[in-house]
Order: sequence, then structure tokens, then C-alpha cells
Amino acid sequence: MKTAEGRIHYEVSGEGAPLVLVHGVGANLQSWDGVCAALPGRFRIIRSDLRGHGASPLIDGPISIDTFAEDILRVMDAAGVERADLAGFSLGGLIAQRLAAGWPERFRRIVILSAVAGRTEEERAKVVARLQMIRDGGMKAITGAARERWFTEAFVRDHEDTIRARIAELEAAHVPSYLEAYRVFGQTELVDTLSRIPHPALIMTGEFDQGSNPRMAQTMHRLIPQSELEILPGLKHSVLLEAPELIAERIAAFLTKTDTAQETQNG
Repeated sequence: MKTAEGRIHYEVSGEGAPLVLVHGVGANLQSWDGVCAALPGRFRIIRSDLRGHGASPLIDGPISIDTFAEDILRVMDAAGVERADLAGFSLGGLIAQRLAAGWPERFRRIVILSAVAGRTEEERAKVVARLQMIRDGGMKAITGAARERWFTEAFVRDHEDTIRARIAELEAAHVPSYLEAYRVFGQTELVDTLSRIPHPALIMTGEFDQGSNPRMAQTMHRLIPQSELEILPGLKHSVLLEAPELIAERIAAFLTKTDTAQETQNG
């Protein structure tokens, strides 16, 4: 584990084309383990613990989407990566949107996985209520509903130990850091910037994801000029745990296809 300017911990593994992976609220860089194991060995993977998550220091709030984005850029600098492909899950997908629109020269292609864009008034009200629930009851206040909201019935039936470990990880999270990260996730609005993203983009979300629903994915697809959309049948929010091989396959195919198209155009 390495540290970028004492603010954020990161790991680098593999060789080849650089690929930056960004996790979601309450998770850590290990949330990508299954996907990384299934990705072909041609990628040099850079993974970070967002500030206040995993091995990184607690958030000294308030924090913004730009704070998270600038931390990822610091990690890229520390790892000696000038330009990379970028994949973000959940909050990480929101960060990916901000990075792609704000620092387009640092990225080639982006994957936005189970993330959010525009919200309806009803969706914003749910975010506010969820934040208040965490403030009133701590982390345990949200973990009871997580099983139903995130996991499919089949996964619940067959992977009880995995779900229990994920819930325990959430309950052990630092409440101030989780609150700040979730506030950013719930209240940041990036719809107006999506049309400025110049990169090829792959947008994926689960068919029954209650956080990043297909409506939001369709909004992102409509506004990002060079984007592809895939709604993952039968899945909810926990795609990194439930379908890591599928996610790795889709990411690798997208990056390979884009490489081939660019080489053809340049040749």
C-alpha cells in the first residue's frame, strides 16, 4: 500500500495499459477484487481507498466531488500515470464523470457503473431522508435494508457469509466519513456537464438497481456523446460482488473494442 501526499492510500498491480478503478460509498479498494481477478493481464490497475475509506485518513469535512476527483489525480501522479482508462462504481462513477468532464486530457475511456446523474425531486427527498437516518441511528440504521436493496434473492440464498461480511464492513465504517461521502453522492448534480465528456463511455447498471436506476443510466447515455448503454438483466446494486466476471468481461471488451477502432482510424 502506498500513500499520495498523505491523503489517500492506493495500490498498483499488473502491467500494460493503465486503468484507474474507483469504489463506492462505504467500500474500499478491495471491492474491485473479483473484477480485477477476472480482468486479463494486459492492464496496469491503480486502485485507491477514497479519503475516509479503507486505509485512507478520515475525512476532514466538508468534502465535495472535486475533493474526491483531485485525490484520484494525485494518485495518478504518484503512480506516474499521465493518462489512463477510468472505471467508477456508484460514488466512483460520479467521480469518474467529474474527472472526465473536468480533466479530459488525463483520460482515454470511461466506464460508469451503477452510478447516478440527474435526480427527480422524489429521489432527492430519499437521499435527504437517508442522510438523516444515518445521523440519528449510525451505520446500523442503514444496514438492515441493505440486504434487500443491494442483493438479488438468489445471491442472498447462496452467499450468506459474503453478505454478512459486507454488512459488517459497513457497520464498522467511520460514520463522519460515510456521511460526508454519502452527502456528496446524494446531492452532487452533474447532468449539465455530461455533454462535455469527450471520451468513449460505457454506462452499466442493474435492471433492478434502486440507487442507480435505469432512468439515470439512460439520461447519461443520452447526454454523453460517445456512450454505450447496457442494462444488466436481473441485477441490483451489488454487481461487483454478484457478477465480477461479467463486469470484467464487459470492461475488457469495451476497452479492447475502443483500442481497435482508434488504431483503425489512426492507421
